[in-house]
Amino acid sequence: MDVALVSFLILCILHLGSGLSLNYYDKTCPNYEAMVTAAVKQEMATDNTVPAALLRMHFHDCFVRGCDGSVLLDSTSNNTAEKAGPPNVSLHAFFVIDNAKLAIEAQCPGVVSCADILALAARDAVALSGGPTWKVPVGRLDGRISKASETSLLPAPTSNFAQLQQRFNQLNLSVKDLVTLSGGHTLGFAHCSSFQNRIHSFNSVNDIDPTLNPSFASLLRKACPANNTAQNAGATLDATSKVFDNMYYKMLLNGMSLFSSDAALLTHPKTKGFITTFANSQEAFNLAFVKSMLRMSSLTGGQEVRLNCRKVR
Repeated sequence: MDVALVSFLILCILHLGSGLSLNYYDKTCPNYEAMVTAAVKQEMATDNTVPAALLRMHFHDCFVRGCDGSVLLDSTSNNTAEKAGPPNVSLHAFFVIDNAKLAIEAQCPGVVSCADILALAARDAVALSGGPTWKVPVGRLDGRISKASETSLLPAPTSNFAQLQQRFNQLNLSVKDLVTLSGGHTLGFAHCSSFQNRIHSFNSVNDIDPTLNPSFASLLRKACPANNTAQNAGATLDATSKVFDNMYYKMLLNGMSLFSSDAALLTHPKTKGFITTFANSQEAFNLAFVKSMLRMSSLTGGQEVRLNCRKVR
């Protein structure tokens, strides 16, 4: 089935109780989507880490106060913003959102929210990396509150299944959404600190997590020795980390995932079933990913349309 049609059907099912729509800017800023895509393409041409960065940024935005662009705000003299929270210090590519906003403001001042720009940029990051595309419903407002302390709400790479399920349930996201959105780990890179717990001093009995493929664990230990001091050391999230595909699930089934939170998905029969389905079918994963992204990105908040994505009005 055509992905665009699936997206439309999903929107009809959800029907965006959040007030989002596909034609929100049709009269006020008809070219907004093309300007976002142009900004993403421009930066991807010189930096192939941009897609993973934008997708992760959108996830981290939505899981704290909804998809309100609060992750984009800079800290001020009297507030430490989400950007400075421990899970977000490695976020980058904020300049892509800045550039898209500048282009849009030049044509449609004060109309398109930063939260919408980020949601669109995440979609483009997936599509331009070989993944599915979809129509992004728009009309989000930008939040005025951003607190580093609230980044504790983000699922951690060390989370177990119960912790992951609880957080997704709090956002009305299902265990299928959990498995599907974890597939975003098909893009990107992780620093040693995110998976060090699995390859050194795992527990009192095992130095290495016994669920890890031994050869894979050996490679990780070479990249991240116990006494590692290299700030940029780490590993790609899967073997095709610049391509949006189902390799993450194939590797996960073979004990070659990085995070404890990835491995945790194999501990429940239902989630393991979804993993197997996605590992066997790129199409099944693509269709599920579109649906889960639409569900997650409909988590809205916010009160205004910022003129500068880094500061409130």
